[in-house]
Amino acid sequence: MGYPNVEFQGANPKFTKGSVNSLTGFMDDLRLYQISVPIQPGNSGGPLLDNAGNVCGIVVAMLDAKTTFQISGSLPQNVNYAIKCSYAKALLDTLPEVTNKLPPPATKRYFENLDDVVARVKESIVMVLAYE
Repeated sequence: MGYPNVEFQGANPKFTKGSVNSLTGFMDDLRLYQISVPIQPGNSGGPLLDNAGNVCGIVVAMLDAKTTFQISGSLPQNVNYAIKCSYAKALLDTLPEVTNKLPPPATKRYFENLDDVVARVKESIVMVLAYE
């Protein structure tokens, strides 16, 4: 869930479905998941969610299409990466004023429908804009 290309997609958060394709990222980096979730500029920093709406990662990058094409002669399709939440949580643990406000993980494995997950998570994310 994130705010991709707000200039023409709008300022409402967008939810995209995909899957974890590998438990390791670029060059077998153990800190990352490889994900098939389609991402655009503006999705970085957005949560990667499990079926219960728990954050299991944070979207960080996509495989560079130009470089991949130059090396392999083909364009990557939905090869993106998210940092595992265990690494992000280690950072948050240094900020007890933040960690103490985090809700407990959802115990229900699957919500009755995807709309429930999206509605719950939508209340927990914000758009961050950076200007030069």
